[in-house]
Amino acid sequence: MRPLVVLGILIYGLVLAGLATLDGALLMLALPLVVYLAAGLLDQPATPSLGATRSLSADRVVAGAPVVVTLTIVNQGAHLHELLLEDRIPPSLRVVDGVPRLLTALAPGATAELTYTIVGSRGRHNFLSMQATASDRLGLIRRSVAVAAPAQLFVVPALVKLRQLAIRPRRTQVFAGSIPARQGGSGVEFFGVRAYQPGDPTRWINARATARHSEALFVNEFEQERVTEVGMIVDVRARSDVLTARGALFEYGIQAAAALADGFIERGHRVGLLLYGNMLDWTFPGYGKFQRERIMRALARATPGESAAFEDLDRIPTRLFPARAQLVLVSPLLPRDRDMLIRLRARRYELLVISPNPILFEQHALGAAPAVIQGAKVAGLERVVLLQGLRRAGITVVDWDVEQPFQQVVAAALSRGPRWSGGAEAQL
Repeated sequence: MRPLVVLGILIYGLVLAGLATLDGALLMLALPLVVYLAAGLLDQPATPSLGATRSLSADRVVAGAPVVVTLTIVNQGAHLHELLLEDRIPPSLRVVDGVPRLLTALAPGATAELTYTIVGSRGRHNFLSMQATASDRLGLIRRSVAVAAPAQLFVVPALVKLRQLAIRPRRTQVFAGSIPARQGGSGVEFFGVRAYQPGDPTRWINARATARHSEALFVNEFEQERVTEVGMIVDVRARSDVLTARGALFEYGIQAAAALADGFIERGHRVGLLLYGNMLDWTFPGYGKFQRERIMRALARATPGESAAFEDLDRIPTRLFPARAQLVLVSPLLPRDRDMLIRLRARRYELLVISPNPILFEQHALGAAPAVIQGAKVAGLERVVLLQGLRRAGITVVDWDVEQPFQQVVAAALSRGPRWSGGAEAQL
């Protein structure tokens, strides 16, 4: 209860009791309180008129990195003898140094500065305003206002560098890259032998083939390596997520998507990102560092959600992806997803599925009780049937136990090996 209200009730009670009992002592007891109340009313503060500017040491950091927040407050009104400044921090951020509040006095035109350090988890965090409370010197009357101080902080997933990331889509682009294009030309790997053409380097001459033909020269031909277009699809449906005391499986999917996007862009590929679940969030395909940043910010703002329109994968807008492009789906997978993925493969898309294993994730969280182990075995058999059906359709599937580092999983499952036309089985 506010001090002014308490004081008023106390004065009223003493005066009423004194008049009812005709006891002058009670009335005299109320007199100091009346003087105290009058002094507070005479010294009551004006409503604060403040301007605030917020600055962040960085507006984009990786998860766990500290950010220094600085608030500069200017008094644009009357003199404030006692002013309490309290910043409103997004709930997903945590203060690790300093205090987000300040008690001070501000003369007209004077400034005050509030500084503290925060860390936060992945996400887009919006600072909106701060709370300013002015009070009289006796602490009886308070006037509070919200002072706008907007700012936005992106906390992007921490990147895991992937040294090996081999894909073999049917369609490549004209630019040189790291993907064998199934066409002869300049490259590294041997492709075949053909007749010599003017302009061919002499170091390409195949001595054995030329020796068998006295009137012709033959040269080695190498397989061209080019870049491709990669369409990444991240499952953000809440029903495919698993929440335990150890965290959310969704965060591992975001970690995998960030590592893959970074790896593809680093190898020169054109990469686009679709967040599929509660809505469609499409990041148009592009190259280079700018595209990497766009994708990282899209992954930072990704949150699980539900939508009746997107509860199944049937609504994936395939028109966003070129024919025969490389599609990469990051999803724990639901049983009803199988048919849609097989239809995508039938449309001649090269499909790679990175699937964080929800059964093992939940089993690790629940422990080694017999009932847990038995239930995990039954659910695991159902998942094996699902994944085998996808692999038989020519889809490359990586079944990821999130207890293992993602870079090790990728190194074992997607290291560059023999050429494949469909899907290689990969399970870890």
